[in-house]
Amino acid sequence: MKISAHSDGAFGVTVEGFDHDTARSADIDTLKEAVYRHKMVVLKGQELSPPRFLELGRRLGRPEKYYEPMYRHPEIEEIFVSSNVPEDGKQIGVPKTGKFWHADYQFMPDPFGITLIYPQVIPEKNRGTYFIDMGKAYERLPGHLKSAVRNTYCRHTVRKYFKIRPHDVYRPLSEIIDEVERKTPPVVRPTTFTHPMTGETVLYLSEGFTVGIEDEDGKPVEGDLLHQLFEATGQLDDTFGHQNIHLQSFEQGDLLIWDNRSLVHRARHTVTPEPTVSYRVTVHDERKLYETTAAA
Repeated sequence: MKISAHSDGAFGVTVEGFDHDTARSADIDTLKEAVYRHKMVVLKGQELSPPRFLELGRRLGRPEKYYEPMYRHPEIEEIFVSSNVPEDGKQIGVPKTGKFWHADYQFMPDPFGITLIYPQVIPEKNRGTYFIDMGKAYERLPGHLKSAVRNTYCRHTVRKYFKIRPHDVYRPLSEIIDEVERKTPPVVRPTTFTHPMTGETVLYLSEGFTVGIEDEDGKPVEGDLLHQLFEATGQLDDTFGHQNIHLQSFEQGDLLIWDNRSLVHRARHTVTPEPTVSYRVTVHDERKLYETTAAA
């Protein structure tokens, strides 16, 4: 197994010669350490069936099924499918997922530590996913914003980007919204926390799922602090030219593994979409999302 830094100087590393069928426990530990230290690992030359992809996830932690069944692979429930390519005339998974800044499961009670993405059908032109390292983004915040987020909490919900399901057709919108609120009520977490694996301070918010910021007593923070944080981290930059934004490309046989605590990401979609299919496995590692809040 050979680990190489990305030539463009961006975060992440490339790993060549990795085969999880023959990898020792020490190799898995090295792989996970690289994920935490470098935020992203790109495994090259992977040829995995869905069951073997899931087995790789199991070697890294405890896989989590997505809470909405329509996203699941028809044979392997733990695999989330993003696809605009029908199979035998049937839609498998969900098209156009993730076209907004988010961390996976940020709106759920128990988010996981590691995300694995395995592209199956890759666009010819508009390939890749945008990422922001929210540890580095916190470091780059001006002093007044670091002071402003001290002892604050963010409220996260899926409500803004919840996708209507096939059985929702003809249902009143108010009924669907009520169900969403019951099934996935908003969660509140510290605006910053200490990464349990690295000790880094992470700014934990996203344009897609974070809808409010409040003080220790649960009172909304006055002003436009949340908007300022979105802007400062690059999440409002529609040109994707902000210094915090990294476009991670990939090719056939690549498998991306990233730190879901530290990174927010956004899928790259276009007005005229190309065929694209990707599989995702998400796993809980040995620690919770955070254990203590970080000093802001």
